Amino acid sequence: MANKVKPKTKKALAKRFKLTKSGKVKRRKAGLGHLCSHKSGKRKRHLRKPGFVQGKTAKTYEILLAPGR
Repeated sequence: MANKVKPKTKKALAKRFKLTKSGKVKRRKAGLGHLCSHKSGKRKRHLRKPGFVQGKTAKTYEILLAPGR
């Protein structure tokens, strides 16, 4: 009997993205890592909120993040 290989989660994506309960792929917005002193408070505040991956990329990430789903 042949062994079936269990699909594995891509760990590089798992560190950067999360799947929400509704199935959306949540991500962190870029631009808040450093060089923040000249950015306005409003800009930094909006960057703190999560972003979501759109379109075909989201479908691909869903498969790679939760292969057994």
